[in-house]
Amino acid sequence: MRENALVPELAVSDWRTSRAFYHDLIGFEVVNERPEEGFSFLRLGDAQLMIDQIGLGRTFELAEAPLDRPFGRGVNLQIRVPHVRPVLDRLETAAVSLYLPLEEKWYRRDYHEVGNRQFVVTDPDGYLLRLFEDLGMRNLAP
Repeated sequence: MRENALVPELAVSDWRTSRAFYHDLIGFEVVNERPEEGFSFLRLGDAQLMIDQIGLGRTFELAEAPLDRPFGRGVNLQIRVPHVRPVLDRLETAAVSLYLPLEEKWYRRDYHEVGNRQFVVTDPDGYLLRLFEDLGMRNLAP
């Protein structure tokens, strides 16, 4: 497996809880991990993500900016999945609330639009995940 040029590493408060969320509910597979450091490298299709428990391995903290939940304020991670429905079903079964409900959204890109069927959910530490399936492209409305 080749790593993407950009792979976010999320500091998490409880590695086991986050690992279960990303693996069991969202559908990521574990590529490799170091449980003794609370670290997992995860993949879902072409999306790659690392989680790392605060205080076990290396934690990137700034003294003047303590880590307070929710983490990742100002960032949402967009993750393409083949279909959003199976992920939504697993989240519903686990009684995980959505941050933004399922929607179909079209975005202008030059002289056409690209569509997403998408929703946003927060992970156990408050990171925003926008999962979407590609709806293709269409011409701009006149």
